Amino acid sequence: MIDAKRIKLLAFDADDTLWDCQSYFDVVEEKYTTILSDYGSPDDISASLFKIESANMPSLGYGCKAFILSLIENAIAISHGSLPTEKVGEIMTLGKELLNMPATPLPNVVATLKTLKKREGNYKTIVFTKGELLDQENKLKRSGLSESFDEIIVVSDKTQKEYLNLCKRFDCAIEDLVMVGNSFRSDIDPVLQLGGSAIYLPSQTLWQHEMAEEYEHERLVILKSFSELINIL
Repeated sequence: MIDAKRIKLLAFDADDTLWDCQSYFDVVEEKYTTILSDYGSPDDISASLFKIESANMPSLGYGCKAFILSLIENAIAISHGSLPTEKVGEIMTLGKELLNMPATPLPNVVATLKTLKKREGNYKTIVFTKGELLDQENKLKRSGLSESFDEIIVVSDKTQKEYLNLCKRFDCAIEDLVMVGNSFRSDIDPVLQLGGSAIYLPSQTLWQHEMAEEYEHERLVILKSFSELINIL
């Protein structure tokens, strides 16, 4: 159960919680494997790409720009450096499409956030997401949801340390934080482990890096629809 009266900080994940994101990456990756079809099967190319993405995370972090660099690096690797210049250009163009992907709010998001805003609860409502700052800020602008939040916080990764820093920034205890998100690995588990509360909204698509073992918890609520937040908060 979540004690709504105790909430001081309500934090929302962005990608695949407020708007669709992963499906656009999936489409780009599918087109990418077609461009590189001379060098391997789609499964092999994708597996190689994920290994390179994972290796690059400590230095490049998350987001579109990191993904584009990994696309190029992987293409060079699997082609053993023989990738034609025109294919490099195709991959760059393909990757840049992600920088302007639609950030259309998912079903019920707009109406639910408006309802929560009208209630004027005794808590701050923020976006807490990871990735590249400019990219995430642009998506929030394109979504039209900016006025629903008091602030947007972008971090390189959602570690337990970052959640503690978040609470310190807003002068609240971890027990007074409620995190809403679609990734059990990034949005749910770290908060529960620290003593906070979480609302889990599983998404239809999930990046394999975000996959994690799920479990039940007394401070965890699992919802099927974003609109159900109104009943919890």
